Amino acid sequence: MAEGSAALDGGEAILAACRDIGVDVVFCSSGSEWAPVWEALARQRRDGAPGPRYLDLMHETLAVAMSTGYTLATGRPQLVLLHAVPGLLQGANGIHGALLTGVPMVVASAESTTYGETGTDPGSQWYRNLSIVGGPQAVAAPFTKWSTQVGDASTAYGHVVRAAELARRAPAGPVYLNVPMEVLLQPWSRPAAARPVPEPGARVSPAVELERAAGLLKTARRPVILTESAGRHPDGFEALLELAEALEIPVVEPQSAVCANFPRTHRLHRGGDPAALLAEADLIVLVCCRAPYYPPSNRPADSRVLVIDDVPHRPYVDYQVLGADQYLEGDVAPTLRALTASVREAGIDGALTGERAERFAAAPAERPRPEAAGIDPADVVDCLRELLDPDAAVIDETITHARVVQGRLKADRPGRYSYVQGGLGQGIGVALGVKLADPAREVALTVGDGSFLYNPIVQSLSAAKSLDLPVLIVVFNNRQYLSMKLNHLRFYPEGTAVAEDDFHGVDLSDQPDLAALAEPFGLLGLTLSEPDELRAGLEKALQAVRGGTTAIVDVRVNR
Repeated sequence: MAEGSAALDGGEAILAACRDIGVDVVFCSSGSEWAPVWEALARQRRDGAPGPRYLDLMHETLAVAMSTGYTLATGRPQLVLLHAVPGLLQGANGIHGALLTGVPMVVASAESTTYGETGTDPGSQWYRNLSIVGGPQAVAAPFTKWSTQVGDASTAYGHVVRAAELARRAPAGPVYLNVPMEVLLQPWSRPAAARPVPEPGARVSPAVELERAAGLLKTARRPVILTESAGRHPDGFEALLELAEALEIPVVEPQSAVCANFPRTHRLHRGGDPAALLAEADLIVLVCCRAPYYPPSNRPADSRVLVIDDVPHRPYVDYQVLGADQYLEGDVAPTLRALTASVREAGIDGALTGERAERFAAAPAERPRPEAAGIDPADVVDCLRELLDPDAAVIDETITHARVVQGRLKADRPGRYSYVQGGLGQGIGVALGVKLADPAREVALTVGDGSFLYNPIVQSLSAAKSLDLPVLIVVFNNRQYLSMKLNHLRFYPEGTAVAEDDFHGVDLSDQPDLAALAEPFGLLGLTLSEPDELRAGLEKALQAVRGGTTAIVDVRVNR
């Protein structure tokens, strides 16, 4: 491809930058500004040149969520193209979710800066309907890590490269570029110094800080580790396991945990409620744990706190309390490995570790569950755990059932479990993105009926069919927004709504037949209402998925 040709424009600059930053897929919810990029893609295909795959998707949330899932599986940031400000706002829920998740991505849309007053005519729609005071970069700023406008085609390539570099560095997250129509249509030639972008360098705390932290660990009698997202960092799962085993430290994944961080089958894993261990702890080790206490001021006063995190204080969190006595800040896995080595070099107290090994020799008792007729959510997860491939990825967008899914799935390896962060309605897209990144991997989505109905269902099922991305969707259907009801009961336990059985914002009994939504796409839909249907139904669904067909299983759960 003759990138030096005078016929090339800002669209080619975007595509050239994608090649150099290692973008695999351009996820697009189409807008009229992207004709220059589409023209560059047409040249790429005509010339048989290497470059990213392009996907047209029918909803902005789907495009962003698929990019999130893809990067969760690969670690590589991708490009998302949206339309002006309306498309940006449609995608904002997913972009904010990527910010909370720490998923790097480059999001772009456009505006017009001249409104047809020059020789370049971007189209009258930009003057009539699509302009916004302050520009789309101002709209994107609150839910992205960084946002700016590209002022000229000469900087378009460099802006995209810089955006990706910023997106990958801690705290990783989505960045936004406003690329005006006039810039996209300007002539462009490839900079002489352009080249593939290298991987970010590693960061590890210096030896003196590691030795101090090792001293805290060596002398602690009742340490406890809390982690929310260590498993999302390369080698973080294994590095945390090594540290915990070396010192026989119990590990808790609290309610705020968002992925598999430590084997749930390991004797040192102590479940999801840290209250008892925090009450007696003399050292609390927070490994990628942004919200360890609630209320935030509920930090145990007599414990020391060691924080291990690449960015302990999240700039996107409005209020955060860690109460640290020491920080180790750097790439998570290398820091954990270096700390373990420092502890071993300092000498491990065998008496203390022996006491803890004896105390935590047996796994904690499982919580009793209420007895009720019908299909219990715990049985659904138990059955999934037994039937899914051991390496399957489970994406979770449940609310009231999240603890059940986390606890009973018993994730024992990195990538086995991932919770969808941010607003509801992203789960199907995230699952499809994971499947796109690793087609050979089995992918399942667990989702409440309320959460499922927030998703762009039609567009997502169409993508699953057309892109050949078979996933298992299991809906935990209690036919209500149970979380809304529980919050009402928290504030008004003896209120009028209770006395009159008159709850608002809760009822989902008039929802459509969820399994029937699969039919127009030639997918499999099943409804399971009785316990004796559960296993056979899930087996049938998995058989379809393994044969290349997405399956929706609407499970009528009893709570």
